[in-house]
Amino acid sequence: MFAVEINDVHKSFDEGETFVLKGMNLKIPKDKITVIIGFSGTGKSVLLKHMLGLHMPTSGEVRVLDKNIWEMSSDQLIQMRCKLGVLFQHAALFDDLTVMENVMFPLIEHKKSLTYKQKKDIAIKKLEMSGMGSEHFKKLPSELSGGMRKRVGLARALALDPEILLYDEPTTGLDPILTEMVDNLILDTHKSHEGTTSVVVTHDLMAGFRIGEYIVMLDKGKVLLSGTAEDFYNSEIELVQRFLSKGLKKQ
Repeated sequence: MFAVEINDVHKSFDEGETFVLKGMNLKIPKDKITVIIGFSGTGKSVLLKHMLGLHMPTSGEVRVLDKNIWEMSSDQLIQMRCKLGVLFQHAALFDDLTVMENVMFPLIEHKKSLTYKQKKDIAIKKLEMSGMGSEHFKKLPSELSGGMRKRVGLARALALDPEILLYDEPTTGLDPILTEMVDNLILDTHKSHEGTTSVVVTHDLMAGFRIGEYIVMLDKGKVLLSGTAEDFYNSEIELVQRFLSKGLKKQ
């Protein structure tokens, strides 16, 4: 079984005048780190929102954990989304909540049966796993560095023990040192959560090829190439070679 299957998906936002996704076909393997790359405007963010059930395809099928998400009721869709954890591009923390409160938020919303102490204990565990010390738990997001906000965002994404982790441009706007830190955080998180599928949407080629076990390149609303890093190095597709030439060297 694949974690996510995108079957002949088309998406238009103007009643068919133009299409962002143009017959997208993609299968994301379970338990692997899949990296989705491509130039701006190729449909990466729109694809991610289809996986989350935030966009309905104009035509085609989106299956997550072997279920067609647009055949689900509203309650079923909410339950399915609880199996997905998302680290947003800029962490997207709630400005008026502390670090601890941010991580507890999904637990308060979706784990009504747990006591407050149980929710807090889970939040502490996830923060520690993400490399956050207890001295930061009562701070607001405005008091944290960019790298620390990423760690809090990851802890929140892990709060419900998701089966699929989605990373939306996790290194955008970060300097090279913080970029490497986030890359290592993704790798460490994947290794420490056996059975978890990780999907990373990025424009950062170096990061994508360093952490990706399976790589997908989009172009003009379709999959141009998918496979291992070696498949990309050996590809004769001109656009792939242009991508690789942007400073990416075979290790």
